[in-house]
Amino acid sequence: MKQEIIDCAEKVLTGSEINAEEALSLSHAKKADLFLLCAFANKIRETFTGDTVDLCSVINAKSGNCTEDCAFCAQSAHHKTNISCHPLLDEEKIVNTALQREEAGAKHCDIATSGLGYTGKEEDFKTILRAFQKMREKTSLKLCACLGTLTPEAAQALKKVGVERYNHNLETARSFYSNVVTTHGYNERVDTIRYAKQAGMEVCSGMIIGMGETMAQRIEHAFLLKELQVDAIPVNILSPISGTRMENRPVLNPLETLKTFAILRFILPKQNIRFAGGRERGLKELQPLGLLSGLNGMLIGNYLTEQGQSVTNDTDMLDTLQLNY
Repeated sequence: MKQEIIDCAEKVLTGSEINAEEALSLSHAKKADLFLLCAFANKIRETFTGDTVDLCSVINAKSGNCTEDCAFCAQSAHHKTNISCHPLLDEEKIVNTALQREEAGAKHCDIATSGLGYTGKEEDFKTILRAFQKMREKTSLKLCACLGTLTPEAAQALKKVGVERYNHNLETARSFYSNVVTTHGYNERVDTIRYAKQAGMEVCSGMIIGMGETMAQRIEHAFLLKELQVDAIPVNILSPISGTRMENRPVLNPLETLKTFAILRFILPKQNIRFAGGRERGLKELQPLGLLSGLNGMLIGNYLTEQGQSVTNDTDMLDTLQLNY
C-alpha cells in the first residue's frame, strides 16, 4: 500500500492525473498508512494551491418550508425539526450581515435560500439581485449565491449584478442520489452547474459524506465534479438531525473523513477543497488534521441551521498551522 500511495503522489505532483481505479486503490489504505496518504495530499495541496486558506461565510437569507425531500435536510417541509423558519430577509438585513461577515474575516459571502430554485422572474429573486448590487457597492467581498436550481436567464442575471461564484451542491454520486432525494432529478442539478458556468460564474459544488454512500461512490462523484470543471468543492460531514430521514445515521469515523479529504485532493489537485458543515461534530479535536490532509478552504461562522465554532477559534487554528488566510 505504501508504494501505491507514493506512486500515485508522484504521478500527481509531476502534473499527471490518477484514474478512478487508482483513486479506489488509495481507499484501501489502513491506519498504518493513512497519515502517509494525508501527508502526500498536503504536499499536493501545497504544490498546486499554496499555503493560503480561503475563508467564506454564508447568510441564511430564507430558511425552512422547502418543498423538496432531501433526506439530510432540516429545512425540508417533509421533516419535523426544531429549526427556526423565516421568509426572505430584506435587502438591508442581508447587506448588514454581509458587512459583519467581512469584518470577521470572510473573503467570500454567500446568500443562501431554501427551496428548489428560481427562474429569474420571482419577486424574491429580484430582492436578492438588489441585495447583491448593494453588497458590491458597500463591501469588497467576493459575491456568491446558493439559490437552488436556475434557468439560464437567472444565471445571467446573477452574473450581471456581480455574483462571481454559484454554490450548487450535487450532494452525492448519481448512483446513490435516489437514496437522498426523490422530488427533483440529478440532471437538473447538473444543468444548473452548466448554466452558471455558461454565464461566466465560478462554481462551488461538493458533497455530503456519511449518508451511507461508499468510498467508491464518493470517488465517482469526485470524478464528475472534475468533468464539470467545478472550481471549489465544499465537503460536508453529515450531522444527523432529529426529525429528518437520516436522524439515526451514525457519525462518520474521523479517520474515514480524513481519508476522504486526502483522496479528493489526489483527484482534484488544483481545486479549492473546503471544510463545510459538520466538521465540529465529525472531527472534533482532529479538525486541524483536515487542513493537513489536502483542504485549502473553510466555511467560517454559522451554517444554515446549525451553529459553527467561533471565527476566532478557526483563525487561531490556522495561525497554529502557519497557514495564511
